[in-house]
Amino acid sequence: MDKMAVALKYNPEENNAPFVIAKGSNKTAELIVEKAQKAGIPVVSSPEIIHDLFALDILQEIPTSLYKAVAEILVFIGVL
Repeated sequence: MDKMAVALKYNPEENNAPFVIAKGSNKTAELIVEKAQKAGIPVVSSPEIIHDLFALDILQEIPTSLYKAVAEILVFIGVL
């Protein structure tokens, strides 16, 4: 099974919803995770929604159907 990673950015003062800033599979996914960890950015594994997030384009806001799942992640990491 391919490894996948999606990086989201969210600033409630500037954006209506979180949006995709990077995504990749296998080696690219590993690099995304590595860079996030080095930068002190929380990394969460959520196999339940990764495929839905991975289907989004770069700079695309998450759809309303993913708000609840992503909000739960943001609460978990202390952003909300």
